[in-house]
Amino acid sequence: MSLDKATVARIATLARIKVADADLDRMAGELQAIMSWIEQLNEVNTTGVEPMTSAVEVTLPQRDDVVNDGGYADRVLEYRRETAAVTAAESELAHTGLTTWARTNGGAA
Repeated sequence: MSLDKATVARIATLARIKVADADLDRMAGELQAIMSWIEQLNEVNTTGVEPMTSAVEVTLPQRDDVVNDGGYADRVLEYRRETAAVTAAESELAHTGLTTWARTNGGAA
């Protein structure tokens, strides 16, 4: 695969990277070297090689995928009560403030 200045400029645009025109030739060479290395890797015979996610084999602990309420139903409901009370108080305060502002500025709330 050959990379020219136009291709490098397009790649830079797609990656949202600003590359000066003076740097396009150098970048084309660098990207060409990377692509050549990738082509070499593609030539390696990996038949029978299992994909890896780590250099060492590790089995992570897993738990059963069970839907539950978390055991905090009382805390959640209490938080909801507190939030509802604060929200109602804030709403009343905002309405009172808006009404007062409207009265002092000759408007209607």
